[in-house]
Amino acid sequence: MAQVIIENHQDFENFLGKEIGVSDYLEITQDQINQFAESTIDHQWIHTDPEKAKKESPFGATIAHGYLTVSLLKYFWDDVVEVRNVKSIINYGIDKFKFGEAVVVGSKVRVRIFLHSANNLRGISKIQLKVKMEIENKPKPAYEGLITFLYHFN
Repeated sequence: MAQVIIENHQDFENFLGKEIGVSDYLEITQDQINQFAESTIDHQWIHTDPEKAKKESPFGATIAHGYLTVSLLKYFWDDVVEVRNVKSIINYGIDKFKFGEAVVVGSKVRVRIFLHSANNLRGISKIQLKVKMEIENKPKPAYEGLITFLYHFN
């Protein structure tokens, strides 16, 4: 359930330069990895072959595709924030992403979200979020970067 309610552009601006929130943890399963591999036609063994990964991978197990973890951002964002009074939401950009740590199957991940910038573009809110995916019990994040959404409020 969302921890923060946003109803207009000013509500976003109140978080400028601040942490908006942290999502709950989500466990990454082999089934999720396999489904992502099917969808993206990326069947590299390090993701999809648990037996080979156990023997030959430096991680000792399969790992999630980096883009699988990025694709979960909307899920985590919705876990942290409920944006109301919206006509449309557009994914606008992804910038300065750096992957720091592999997400091993069975890991639990969450996302910490900060408001990097908020611009009112003639009634459209351009919201840039700094996101950091944390892996439970790991010091390094899975990734850090900026993601931008356009919100057209009613």
